[in-house]
Amino acid sequence: MKKLHLITVLGILFTFLTEKTTAQYYFYDNNYYDNPVIFELGGSVGIMNSLTDLGGKKGIGKKFVKDVNFGNTQLAGSISLSAIYKNAVAFRVEGTFGQVKAYDSILKKVKTSTFGRYERNLSFRSNITEFMVAAEIHPLFIFKKYDVTDELPRYSPYLMAGVGFFSFNPQAKLLNRWVDLQPLSTEGQGFTEYPGRKPYKLNQISIPVGVGVKYELSPMLNLRAECVYRILNTDYLDDVSTTYVDPTLYSNYFSGTKLTNALLLNDRQYELDPTHITTGGDQRGNAKNNDAYFTFNLKIGLLFGRERIRR
Repeated sequence: MKKLHLITVLGILFTFLTEKTTAQYYFYDNNYYDNPVIFELGGSVGIMNSLTDLGGKKGIGKKFVKDVNFGNTQLAGSISLSAIYKNAVAFRVEGTFGQVKAYDSILKKVKTSTFGRYERNLSFRSNITEFMVAAEIHPLFIFKKYDVTDELPRYSPYLMAGVGFFSFNPQAKLLNRWVDLQPLSTEGQGFTEYPGRKPYKLNQISIPVGVGVKYELSPMLNLRAECVYRILNTDYLDDVSTTYVDPTLYSNYFSGTKLTNALLLNDRQYELDPTHITTGGDQRGNAKNNDAYFTFNLKIGLLFGRERIRR
């Protein structure tokens, strides 16, 4: 019996301390308080762009964002579900949908500075579907503890990183038709003459990293601005990476329409200069840098888990 009473007392004490701590630590404003974990259902609209071998800006091509051509920007959107712990750390599951594209002809006005990139005359587009799991770190809530006398900041800058799984499918336009490029082995992928060039997979892993700022419009609604860059393990987002192959090899592997498409799309310099002759081994892309894509989104989130204070 004494043991039962002791358990009962400890239980009541634990409940009291937990509720007291929660009320003090997670007090949101005069009308609401937070549970230790709250949830956010979010949606976004924004833009998507990419960094690949194609297009870019004037010159030979610079690294990272210095070669971004905003003329290739496309629309994007996402849906997400997050669990937020003490406003300081969040774990998010998110689906992102958009499109990337690039084309060398965008360099026409600066073609004399592009060292053959304009004359290469390649182009692509690809739909992107991505699902990721990511963590957010909110420094304003990690490095300072707030109690009942403090007013919580309405805004919160944050860092995020995670792992994603994305699908893509580069295509090029030929005679008003969009043709899938990966099956055409435009750089000899899968040919025995090029044993080091394996067919690339259209479903791969990405590493999203980003920054953002969250602003709470109300206890139940917030607004975010967020930029996320995806580190990829492929240089074939645009189907371009290394050198041209010997075009006579295609007839050993393809026939019919597939052979015609491969011959017309692996090298399109003839469209600008019918006298041009490409030799196998000539530079087609730069394999030293993998491709990447990034998004900038405006998000709105609906919060669950904040409770109204009973008076």
